[in-house]
Amino acid sequence: MARPVLQIGYHDHCFDGVASSATFLRFYREKVRPGLAMDQVSFRGLAHRAGQLFGEDAFAGEENAVVDFRYTRDPRLTWWFDHHQSAFESPDDEAHFRADSSGRKFWDPTAKSCTRFLARVCRDRFGWDFSQLAELVDWAEVIDGAQFPDAKTAVELTQPAMQLMLLIEASKDPELRPRLIRELSQRPLSEVLREPWVLQPLSPLLARHRDVVRTVTQRLRVERAVAEYDLADLGIDNVNKFIAYAADPSTVYTVAVTRGTNRSKVSLGSNPWKQDLRRHNLAGIAERYGGGGHPAVAAISFKPDQLEEARSAARTIAAELRAG
Repeated sequence: MARPVLQIGYHDHCFDGVASSATFLRFYREKVRPGLAMDQVSFRGLAHRAGQLFGEDAFAGEENAVVDFRYTRDPRLTWWFDHHQSAFESPDDEAHFRADSSGRKFWDPTAKSCTRFLARVCRDRFGWDFSQLAELVDWAEVIDGAQFPDAKTAVELTQPAMQLMLLIEASKDPELRPRLIRELSQRPLSEVLREPWVLQPLSPLLARHRDVVRTVTQRLRVERAVAEYDLADLGIDNVNKFIAYAADPSTVYTVAVTRGTNRSKVSLGSNPWKQDLRRHNLAGIAERYGGGGHPAVAAISFKPDQLEEARSAARTIAAELRAG
């Protein structure tokens, strides 16, 4: 296979990761390399895990972009956009970013979504009009910024775009997210949402989602506004972040343990509708264990066989959150 002209690395199993990739791809094909064929572009899903985040194949293109994911000093990285507080693994990484003079690497930890941040940067710095992707950009802001009217809306997933979020997070089809990126870069979100290849896989995933909602509700333990639950036995990596707040609106923080194929994981969250009660920076807590994220939501990845270490960390963090 010929070397791709562009490779995009994106936060895998994440609506904002897919949406920011699609947005960057359209920008690149319109402003950087007009006429670039789709078969000259490749995609690489990136996941937070214990150990090395970027393998050798992460930078296989003539140009390489990473969106909605951590920074790397690898000289093959050409474009970078991120909005996580924990964007840098070390102070040296942040110093390297700040010394960069390419004008193609951007970070804003105050941005609610990488997608809208990326779109605005490309508009303001490069004169790009992203109005054709406005629907996608707006939904990325709602979903990644948890801008839902209430927890029930976030859990019931009645909106087609919310169902697409579930498909992106839960599908094990390795071709789905690259196909979505290509399609969403060229067509309106509402049009792509009506495609049979989007709708057909949703039915079993929605049924599974409803089962998970029931399981979380049954296992949920809320004490002093901190909710804990453990789903490690289910073999799933991504769980709807809002179930606890719908099940018990008194919840301010959530601490969840899951285990997927590639990692054991502790997810930390705070109630989007009670942010005035949040007293902790969850990204800062996660960073102590090698994880990270945002002040209001974060995660820690352990090796798959380190489930007991993950559970121990979850208990320690939950106690800290309860202590105020």
